[in-house]
Amino acid sequence: MKAARFSRFGGPEVLEIVDLPDPHPGPGQVRIAVRAAGINPSDWKKREGLMDSELPQTMGHEASGVVDELGEGVADVAVGDRVFGFSVEGAAQAELAVLSHYAPVPASLDFPGAAALPAAIETATRALDQLGVKSGSALLIHGASGIVGSAAVQLAVVRGARVIGTGSPANHDYLRSLGAEPVAYGEGLVGRVRALAPDGVDLALDVAGSGVLPELMDLAGGPEHVVTLADFAGAQQHGVTFSRGDAGRAVHALGGIGELIESGRFSLPVARSFPLADIAQAHRVGEDGHVRGKLVLLVG
Repeated sequence: MKAARFSRFGGPEVLEIVDLPDPHPGPGQVRIAVRAAGINPSDWKKREGLMDSELPQTMGHEASGVVDELGEGVADVAVGDRVFGFSVEGAAQAELAVLSHYAPVPASLDFPGAAALPAAIETATRALDQLGVKSGSALLIHGASGIVGSAAVQLAVVRGARVIGTGSPANHDYLRSLGAEPVAYGEGLVGRVRALAPDGVDLALDVAGSGVLPELMDLAGGPEHVVTLADFAGAQQHGVTFSRGDAGRAVHALGGIGELIESGRFSLPVARSFPLADIAQAHRVGEDGHVRGKLVLLVG
């Protein structure tokens, strides 16, 4: 099969498309003929050598496609079914991928739209679970217009929470469309949030980093009411929970998202798609940081 890989650390130019042996599913897994694979910021962190030291490395943790081989004990899907999910081997940006956690592609979604889902909904759900967001919670999300922030806003609204979301003024209408009350980030954030919620908020989620944990702690009443996805050093300094997948992933989010999508209560935009062969250009666009929505590779 053709697959994305790098054999040295560096910029997008180190990415290559190579021939690798076809993978096969183990017990409880399925193999798909990949139609689309998601791209995430962790991809360029891996490529730059900031996460794993071994070489070479394959790429990608989320994909959608058509089931073409079943592992032992799999009875909930059949060959030919459309599914999306996670490749724990980190080899989803390829013509074939083994998925360890998967769900049916919602009827209204195409393959790129389905490939955009797994990482965002898992990350957002994990953070909301750690915070204990429930009906009646007042939640502040810093970085609400990004792909994970957008997922967190919508999933919190579904839970019955009141959501205040930070974003640039250009994204405020978008945040309103998701169900959030928008505020601008930057200096004066605490005052702007208190204008909407004079007593502060119950909980706060930091998706964007940028050193705002002290302000979020002020608004939420202490570090125990704050979770960050983006500021590891700040979390250590201030006693805030840093949410990471190695402590357990919220893979249960895959099974429930289809109903929310089909009922119009959840959506994630695909900003741009690229052929697998253009993966280096996709990384350049992603690292530029001016994309609202998911970047997806098209395969097959």
